[in-house]
Amino acid sequence: MQYEFLKQFAKRMKHVGMYAILLQNSMAKQTWKQYGFVKADEQINMIFAVMLYIMEQSLREESCTMDDIGAYIDNLNSGGFQKNMSYDDCKKLGDFVVNVILSNEGKAMYFEGYDFDNRAYKSMNISYIANRVIYVEEGVKRTSYYLTEDGYNLMLSTLEIENNMKLTIHEMIFKMHLEKQSYDKAVDEIKNVFNFMRIQLQKIEEAMLRVRRNALSYSVADYETLMLENMETIGDTKEKFTGYREMVKLRALELEQQNINVRKLDAKEEEKLENLQTILEKQLAAGKKKEPEEKELVKPDSRKNENLSFIKVLYETLIQNEVNEKYVNQVMDELEKVNWNGNSVDYILSNVYQKMILKFGQPHGIDLVGKKPKIIFFVGPTGVGKTTTLAKIASRLKVEQGKKVAFLTADTYRIAAAEQLRTYANILDTPLAIIYSPEELNQGIEQLENYDVILVDTAGFSHKNQNQKEDIKQLIQSVDTRYDSEVYLVLSATTKYKDLMEIADVYKEISHYKIIFTKLDETTTYGNILNIKLYSEAEVSYITNGQNVPDDLEVFNSQKMVKRLLGGS
Repeated sequence: MQYEFLKQFAKRMKHVGMYAILLQNSMAKQTWKQYGFVKADEQINMIFAVMLYIMEQSLREESCTMDDIGAYIDNLNSGGFQKNMSYDDCKKLGDFVVNVILSNEGKAMYFEGYDFDNRAYKSMNISYIANRVIYVEEGVKRTSYYLTEDGYNLMLSTLEIENNMKLTIHEMIFKMHLEKQSYDKAVDEIKNVFNFMRIQLQKIEEAMLRVRRNALSYSVADYETLMLENMETIGDTKEKFTGYREMVKLRALELEQQNINVRKLDAKEEEKLENLQTILEKQLAAGKKKEPEEKELVKPDSRKNENLSFIKVLYETLIQNEVNEKYVNQVMDELEKVNWNGNSVDYILSNVYQKMILKFGQPHGIDLVGKKPKIIFFVGPTGVGKTTTLAKIASRLKVEQGKKVAFLTADTYRIAAAEQLRTYANILDTPLAIIYSPEELNQGIEQLENYDVILVDTAGFSHKNQNQKEDIKQLIQSVDTRYDSEVYLVLSATTKYKDLMEIADVYKEISHYKIIFTKLDETTTYGNILNIKLYSEAEVSYITNGQNVPDDLEVFNSQKMVKRLLGGS
């Protein structure tokens, strides 16, 4: 063949044909106009929105009946397209898209791609969706739709930018199922992860093929960059699956140990305290070696002196963890009221441990009991990770709790802020609206009334900026009294205590709030979490310890945090 690049032309044309047949099946269909879809752009957007829904249901192996598709279109319409359609109209439109456009009314679909090797057209079958019969409640039969291989290839080709983040979502679902002991579902999700990685590797093969075909078009530097990127992807893939294998092994070992130890331990607290005691006693022993002159003054058999030394280690440990001296002294003052002279070291430790847990109180995550939708505001200074934290919580609410989540953003100050949130919205199949004023807030909420929760991203601002403070205050206070709302102040664990106090004071003038601490992975001291909790008297609800969405998020655990503050890990 004269032109090497035409060797796979027919195969390429099949990908083109997938789009061409959709357009062919959709064009000049009068049915669209019955539902108000006049423009071709509107029609194509609806077709791909339906295909995306079928893909998501296929990946999760969940039912996708015409009732489901009709309800999905109804939600899309009320939140976006705004056509004059009833639920029955939405269901009929779904039937039209699925059975006429995507299935060609049951007739086989072919596209002719020219094969330059054989000098003839090659007829290629194209199929977007298939169906199967499922049984719903009380044995009722329903037809459920799912994507074929062609359907997957078409949809995934439109999502190249988001492949990595979609992969992260499936990894998260896999880990959740593993933690919840839903092992069958964990197997299903790891298959999804494998399929996404397989697509990435296919892209590497295609990239290398392009280089071989057009070698003179690439410089040595281009080729080196491409090779390094490809090797990194392959290395990451191996590392990920090695990590998954270790996770499964660790989970198996934990289950085995639980079976062995279930009769020995009545509570996890006993084990935590024993570990802490060991750590602190080692520090106590190290302190005695450093101060031989003090050792001469202490009688080895004196429990009182030993306890005094232990309390000193506790005091120093809290100070080193940057717990404010005021609050450390409060703990020590409360300890003096306890008759510890004749008690053991573990009694003292247990007493301090319990008192510090009480200081943190009982934390709670977002509670969606009550009126719907619940409005959740995320506020805080610039750069603390509000948008990423919002996305992590949204993922947990939707994937783990099965809630219907929607996004609003009032962050119109920061460049690309809305686009960052839009990326997460696309991945989670969640509606997003941008609001520019307090007046638009309730309009946005009214359009999303059928959702369980609406998460509102706000602009970060310096706590010294009075104008922006008033803007946020007006926004929060403008929520209609028909809706329940909460405010979460997002703070970085790396911020200085003095600045945290000022920030807490400023936002207290705006609204009552709960606290989320981010960036715990960027600090080695955690005292400010206790400091600001006691200073502001606000509940600490969540912490984050990394950038991964949504893995690096957890409901605040006061027991775990006290253990860290006392020198544990």
